[in-house]
Amino acid sequence: MANIAFIGLGVMGYPMAGHLAGASHNVTVWNRTTQKATDWAKKHNGEACNTIADAVKDADFVMTCVGADRDLDAVFAAEDGIIANAPPTAILIDHTTASAGVAERLAALAGERGQGFIDAPISGGQQGAENGALTIMCGGNDADFDKARPVMDCYGRAVTLMGPAGSGQKTKMVNQIAIAGLVQGLSEALHFAEQADLDVSRVVDVISKGAAQSWQMENRSGTMIAGEFDHGFAVDWMRKDLGICLDEARRNGAKLPVAALVDQFYGDVQDMGGRRWDTSSLIQRLRKK
Repeated sequence: MANIAFIGLGVMGYPMAGHLAGASHNVTVWNRTTQKATDWAKKHNGEACNTIADAVKDADFVMTCVGADRDLDAVFAAEDGIIANAPPTAILIDHTTASAGVAERLAALAGERGQGFIDAPISGGQQGAENGALTIMCGGNDADFDKARPVMDCYGRAVTLMGPAGSGQKTKMVNQIAIAGLVQGLSEALHFAEQADLDVSRVVDVISKGAAQSWQMENRSGTMIAGEFDHGFAVDWMRKDLGICLDEARRNGAKLPVAALVDQFYGDVQDMGGRRWDTSSLIQRLRKK
């Protein structure tokens, strides 16, 4: 049993914190919207705090799952934030998808106080968070990871140390680059099948048993065919992530022509009113007359 603070109770953080409470850890929570923290505490027999400083003051581990780099700076580096108020022995674990640069910077700041820091972006979506089956890509040192892994196992099915601070974020970038190309390819394939007057569901049933099979095909083709996108990972979030990927590519010299093009395609989906649609909604821009 550990004292754990969880900062950020969005669609991912809310169930993740719930799994920690379900594993009999002592969990305190803070959320920008106070009512959500209060509701979580009532449901999971935890404690909702009015400030980050109160939430983290006795924590062995502090988990965060917020929006972007600027949010991380606000919750970690402020005078009333995590680093200044968590114990020097605490290990700080950030599940936000953000830049590698902010992870490296926060790791250095935490290290000055003796705290451990792990950048640990996640993949698996809301369903993975609710089922405790997330893939977690970590950056940090071996000693901190070994202490933190049993805690992350409460909601992770694959928890892997990828290297020093920033490595988790860079691995998540690889994940998002791969997904972008896969979803665009699947969208074009299904659109072609529609235009060719084929039974699209039957096509998917056949090709999913061969080399074309993918997670996206297995889990998203049905809703793509039906034109249903009110679920899953939002287009706005994917554009944020692809922006991070493209920024990092400019720094390291990687060439990402497909990712850059798909990012523009997601911009088209946003212009169609699909900012909160699932990323599989790329197919809609092909259907647009």
